[in-house]
Amino acid sequence: MPTPDTSGPVPFITQREGEDAAPDNLTLLPHIDGRLHLHYLDEDPRDRDLRGVLWARCSFNPLDARGQPTGRPQWKLMHPYRQLMCMQALRCQICAQPARSPLGLIFLAGPHDEKPGVAQVLTNQPPVCARHVRTAAQLCPHLQGDPTVHLAQSAPLYGVVGTLYGLGADGVQPVAQPGPPLPYSHPDITSFLASQQVRRLHSFRTLDLDQLLQELTPPAV
Repeated sequence: MPTPDTSGPVPFITQREGEDAAPDNLTLLPHIDGRLHLHYLDEDPRDRDLRGVLWARCSFNPLDARGQPTGRPQWKLMHPYRQLMCMQALRCQICAQPARSPLGLIFLAGPHDEKPGVAQVLTNQPPVCARHVRTAAQLCPHLQGDPTVHLAQSAPLYGVVGTLYGLGADGVQPVAQPGPPLPYSHPDITSFLASQQVRRLHSFRTLDLDQLLQELTPPAV
């Protein structure tokens, strides 16, 4: 597996040392729908995604002159809010610019991302722009330098990854640790603390990295 070069570019979504999870500060409150809904005691509208799901808090390091986060990268972690920002707005996970290419939306998958026997393809990895396809393949540890490319015409929102909360002897506490993505339509979504947004790929074709780069290269005049 290639080792990312810490002196080069770092994906925008990568969490940095010094960016730490904030105290939970959670409560469950009864709602008009008869369910308990998860809230922060000092909740802000920015604590929820566009579908109204509560989001895990994480601190932010200062930005550098290029608008990129500072601090040593924690390569295997995605910052919850930056992942949401890129996934929700379909921005490139490397540079945070709009990701749609002339060919469609480029999603990269690693060897352990595919689920045999599962018809639909779900991803928690934001897309990449055409400019940074190679960079993502080299930097993202889970891709192992040889990604599968899913070129999608659309990728509707599906759900979230995170932790389900409930009431226990000690008050509000986790009742289920992170597992498969929870659909936005699931009844448990009201008591869920999300840390990653998930999209479902639609109208897509699968190719390898070399094929994609060839298709992205303008024909010689």
